[in-house]
Amino acid sequence: MSAKKFRMGRLDHVHIRVPDRAEAAKWYAEHLGFEPVERFDFWAHGFEGGPLQMSADGGRTMLALFEASEGHPMVRQALGVAFSLDADAFIAFARSLPCGIASPSGQPLGVDDIVDFDLCWAFNLVDPWGNQYELNCYEYDRVKTELIEADGVEPDRYWPREQYRDFRNR
Repeated sequence: MSAKKFRMGRLDHVHIRVPDRAEAAKWYAEHLGFEPVERFDFWAHGFEGGPLQMSADGGRTMLALFEASEGHPMVRQALGVAFSLDADAFIAFARSLPCGIASPSGQPLGVDDIVDFDLCWAFNLVDPWGNQYELNCYEYDRVKTELIEADGVEPDRYWPREQYRDFRNR
């Protein structure tokens, strides 16, 4: 009998360091819809230095907010963490802009900052402490019809559309 091959499970949480955990929790709640996950409250309040687990999807995927300290300096998440949204949430987010969220350049994030990746749409953003995030939506045609065309949005592109067409037609 052969041993069952190990397979990694789903992404549980991402460690995010912030200078003030309470201030960060408020920002994530107000701007991105995150809420503390009560069942992990002990980690946040039962001992010093533990994370505040926050989630926007009922605890399936979380951010673990750690407060920077002398032994754990502020190091921003520079490579980014990507979250997937359904079309309704993605379009609602787009239409709420600008709303106090910055792009990686530091400028207010606007609807025209949307990126067309040919297979999905995305927004790149940063929290007030420089942690980078990407919001993706894979309901490509629906977003194209209900947001891009309906609102006259001009998305950014990182490569020419022909490059994707040529790849698909190989």
